[in-house]
Amino acid sequence: MHTEDEKVIELSKTKLRLLVAGSMIFVIMGLWMVLLDSSQIASQRRYNSPVLTYGIGTAGILFFGFCGAVGIRKLLDKKPGLILNSSGIHDNSSAVSAGFVPWSEVIGFSIFEMQKQKTLVIIVREPERYIEAGGAFKRMLNRMNYKMCGSPVAISANSLNVGFDELLKICNAYLYKYQKNI
Repeated sequence: MHTEDEKVIELSKTKLRLLVAGSMIFVIMGLWMVLLDSSQIASQRRYNSPVLTYGIGTAGILFFGFCGAVGIRKLLDKKPGLILNSSGIHDNSSAVSAGFVPWSEVIGFSIFEMQKQKTLVIIVREPERYIEAGGAFKRMLNRMNYKMCGSPVAISANSLNVGFDELLKICNAYLYKYQKNI
């Protein structure tokens, strides 16, 4: 649904390409760890546990393989990452995108920061509704978001064509403008 006062923020193809390239490097490192000979690992002075080395390698392959797959999927996605208008926010920025969040559901915003990476957290009136959206894996990730950030709806600027400060400024302006009309 398009309205007059609409801000469209595209996905950043450059940031997504960097995500995919970085993920591929870590998958290759994980493969290298998994393919090491156990006697070669055991002979090292430090980190000489084959089980630990293989476990870290496998975890790296799975986690960064998932990140790379999400990055490739988003690279092929023609839809914008975020749309803000008089009705609400339509989030398509990540693997656990919330979809449409009407202003009537938004209580406010907070910032979650981990290792200097900021995420815009959208505090919603009925978090359970957003936690239960999607398949089992998405529900699990939504629940993790809720436990970590206080809301299942969180938007990172890492995949968007704006920086975090600009994202926060735009979202605050729309919330101020349209939440009071509800």
